Amino acid sequence: MHGEGGSSSSASYPSDQRPPRPFYPGSIAARRTPIQKARSLPSPAINRPTKFRAPPSPMASPCPSRGEIVADVAQKRCALLRLGPRPDHEMVDAARSRLREKEAALSKKLQEIVLSPRPDNFDRLEWRARLAQNEKACREAAEKEIRVCRTIVSLDEMHEECEKLLKEAEKRLVKIYESADDTIEDNRNSDPSTNERFHQESVKYLQDLLEQNWLERVNLSGKRLRLLPDELFGRIHGVTVLNLSGNQLEVIPDSIAVLGQLEELKISSNLLLSLPDTIGSLNRLKILNASGNKIRTLPDSINYCRSLLELDVSFNNLVYLPTNIGHELLNLQVLSIQYNKIQSLPSSICAMTSLRYLDAHFNELHGLPTSIGQLKSLQTLNLSSNFADLTELPHSIGDLTELRELDVSRNQIHSLPTSFIRLNKLVKLDLEQNPLSFPPIEVAREGIEAVRLYMAKRWRSSIPRDQEGQLMAPDTNRMVDTRCHFVELLCICCFQDCFRICNGNGRRVS
Repeated sequence: MHGEGGSSSSASYPSDQRPPRPFYPGSIAARRTPIQKARSLPSPAINRPTKFRAPPSPMASPCPSRGEIVADVAQKRCALLRLGPRPDHEMVDAARSRLREKEAALSKKLQEIVLSPRPDNFDRLEWRARLAQNEKACREAAEKEIRVCRTIVSLDEMHEECEKLLKEAEKRLVKIYESADDTIEDNRNSDPSTNERFHQESVKYLQDLLEQNWLERVNLSGKRLRLLPDELFGRIHGVTVLNLSGNQLEVIPDSIAVLGQLEELKISSNLLLSLPDTIGSLNRLKILNASGNKIRTLPDSINYCRSLLELDVSFNNLVYLPTNIGHELLNLQVLSIQYNKIQSLPSSICAMTSLRYLDAHFNELHGLPTSIGQLKSLQTLNLSSNFADLTELPHSIGDLTELRELDVSRNQIHSLPTSFIRLNKLVKLDLEQNPLSFPPIEVAREGIEAVRLYMAKRWRSSIPRDQEGQLMAPDTNRMVDTRCHFVELLCICCFQDCFRICNGNGRRVS
């Protein structure tokens, strides 16, 4: 009986001391759960890509143990491996573009079929049957290529989702091993009032700067800034050098587009996850340093920064570069992309004819574009520490006639291409920690000249006289250069052999 006196079960307990009601999992929920209707399968005429479902985490307790987290990471890594290799960025972009084209063409064709006039010798039913037959044939003709494109896009999306889940699981594992006195954690867990006071001081410093409209250089590095005032860029629109490095910024406002005179932008060592799309409006920008952030992708609009001379996006989480970056940034001289997760370089990078310095070490590169030899101005190339992913160098690397420094150490390269002997200006070479067989590692350790001579001798002994130059250079002019260079190498080789014999030291290069 409910009323002023209450029920008998609650009369003996004060309202704030009642024992908790026991809970039996599944009992109430099972009775209240409505019967779900069977879901109908999609029509077989529509081939939709299967949505990827990540494996469930084995963690049930609110505070999982280290073993449970390790099992979770291992399970998600296995799921990622089962997907097979991920298609590169260029392939996915091409598939998306082709998919849009084919779907638009199919839509147009179907519309033409529907609107086509009925001939006089067809009655209405016959004409409808003919239209249905034409529509079916049109769909079947386009479906094969559309299915291939959808498969590529779907596979990329599955990799994206699985890698995201794996990264979250790995982060949980890392936290287990983090020490309590970690400096970064100490900074993050410091007194909030202290951080807030410092932030207010930084904002006041910014407001003081805003009163100086004549500034051409603004240095705000190391101010622990978490955000930028909305009016900042509008008040310093004439600035040519802006340094925002060493702060705690997570976002660069879109209003940066108003800095039409900006030539140098430093935003390194922040917490940035991306760059604004409006960065493409900075058409006078010559130097961009965005290293030491958490950037995963660069916006395609960066291609419009055509005045760029130096681009540093090292120490980020990049997995690819924009597809057309090389076709637009033709003035770029320095490209630093080390310490990322890039698996392949876009073929357009070979169009950067002004590029002098390329550092791509400590990535996940599987190889280089076959036309890498078009980088005629390249002087320094660092591809070290791509470990098990980089196994060979393209033959066109011999066309890098200005190359002075080459570092391919700590990879899985078994042999150098025979075109290597054309790198006449090379003065520094690092081949350490590779399973080299051609040339042998003991020859590689003797230096560049020893490598050249070894490869020249082996190449000359393995090629018939009537085929000299064909392997090295298909065109006549280059064949002449190759033969001259080969003769020069043989002369040097003979001279060094004679010198060694006369002096009684050293050994012959076989």
